[in-house]
Amino acid sequence: MRKVLVIGASRGLGAALVEQYSSGSTVFATSRSQAPDSKGSTTYIGGIDVATENAGQDLVSSLKQNSASNLDVAIITAGYFGTESFDEPSWEKELKMYTTSSMAPVFLVHHIVRAGLMAKGSKIILVSSESGSITLRHQCEGGGNYGHHASKAALNMVGKLLSLDLKDQNIAVGTVHVQMTKSVGFDKFWDEGGAVTPDQAAESLAKFIDGFDMSKTGEYWAPRGPG
Repeated sequence: MRKVLVIGASRGLGAALVEQYSSGSTVFATSRSQAPDSKGSTTYIGGIDVATENAGQDLVSSLKQNSASNLDVAIITAGYFGTESFDEPSWEKELKMYTTSSMAPVFLVHHIVRAGLMAKGSKIILVSSESGSITLRHQCEGGGNYGHHASKAALNMVGKLLSLDLKDQNIAVGTVHVQMTKSVGFDKFWDEGGAVTPDQAAESLAKFIDGFDMSKTGEYWAPRGPG
């Protein structure tokens, strides 16, 4: 049975991915706060705050305690979005966005790979956003939200670098944009952004992961297309 790790599974896309994979796969799902009770083939692991320095070590320890090994897929979907503008930039929000989106994946992947928890031929998927694209940013959209856009751009580079470091271990690394999902607090952007439900995003991402392999490692993909 396939083994899947979902990091950031308490709500939204992460929770939908757990539901998507719970039928037919052994799933390990993390949350920052207290985890819900494990059920069926899904084991929940609480207390994994990816924005902290020890998150990778804590994750490895918890995975080993739950007899996790030979993971086939690891998906990092944990994120944070804080609004800001040129007139009111936020040091605290930017620091949290950079830490969560672009620093944490390096340390999480480092620890789970070094601990020997990823199977040969496994896949690591980093959930990013087209908001990190410099080419797709235009005058009509304006500036602002520096931490959000720049941390996603940094994550895209992190994905490329990790793919180079893990190529010899036959571990494929991909960075994906799954389209805007209907999340609480962003409803005013749903129509303009062509938002889909977390379940729809999870279904298309899971299908993409099925066909993702070393021939696509290090690349940025939008399984549902741009938007």
